[in-house]
Amino acid sequence: MREAAFVKQNKDKWLKFESLLQNKNNLRPEQLSNIYIEVSDHLSYSKTFYPKSNTTTYLNQLAASAHQKVYKNKKESRNRFITFFTKEFPLFFYNFQKQLLLSFLIFALFSAAGAFSAASDHTFVRSILGDAYVNMTLQNIAEGDPMAVYKKMSETDMFLGITINNIRVSLMAFSMGILAGIGTVFILMQNAVMLGSFQYFFYDQGLLWESARTIWIHGTIEISVIIIAGCAGLVVGKSILFPGTYTRLVSFIKGVKDGLKIVISTIPFFIIAGFLEGFVTRQTQMPDWLAILIIGSSLALILFYYIFYPHILNKKHQINEAGLH
Repeated sequence: MREAAFVKQNKDKWLKFESLLQNKNNLRPEQLSNIYIEVSDHLSYSKTFYPKSNTTTYLNQLAASAHQKVYKNKKESRNRFITFFTKEFPLFFYNFQKQLLLSFLIFALFSAAGAFSAASDHTFVRSILGDAYVNMTLQNIAEGDPMAVYKKMSETDMFLGITINNIRVSLMAFSMGILAGIGTVFILMQNAVMLGSFQYFFYDQGLLWESARTIWIHGTIEISVIIIAGCAGLVVGKSILFPGTYTRLVSFIKGVKDGLKIVISTIPFFIIAGFLEGFVTRQTQMPDWLAILIIGSSLALILFYYIFYPHILNKKHQINEAGLH
């Protein structure tokens, strides 16, 4: 992009930033953080393509001013971890709702494909889940405890093992986005086909409800967050395929940073899912109403944090922005 076009595209925003930085009374911590991040991105771009220009000098001064205010606010620094999860990330994630929807649709499509394949070919389940797992589950069914697999390990060992494995899957879904998003789609496909064939297997055994009420106690959060990690990978893939006004390299770096933020947000949820699978799912004797309550609460938490809350914060942000003009 020519320098004149770059300036014309962002000039109004820079002037607004200057005004906000001077307006100490109305500048909120999250606004300050967003300003600093965006100005830093513009400065990086300007240094790359117009290293000795007045634009770079101006942006450097603007970034320095924002930087001073960010690190002067020590109270915000101490609460950085909390504000990231409660304000900064949800507002940031509002911009990636389309990628989240796409990730969900991909997962849903391949889950249906897995169930259909299992229904069409009875050997398909064994090829996906493995003979050892299928034989063990059939034996558990014959012994009257279909979900006994969740009781084999100790609570703590299962909690740690499942949590670490889920985080590994999440990181894979994100990092495979470097293959223009195709790798992420493959990871989503693997997990979705496994889920679809797994659920059909229990349906075929006449145990769909028994399996669903048990598995989705932890699976609601676990599967949801795999889809969110897939969203992170698709963000990286999009940054490669559609760089927009940035160069492909600058767009890719920005995409990786954005995707990494999304992945970091999933870690607490994977810990919750691991805890539920290690300590709660094994309680197969619990009443249906309690299982439904846990599943419903888990789904409500995911929907609120990743869909509804970002929209609420964005609406408030727009109202506050309008009030400053």
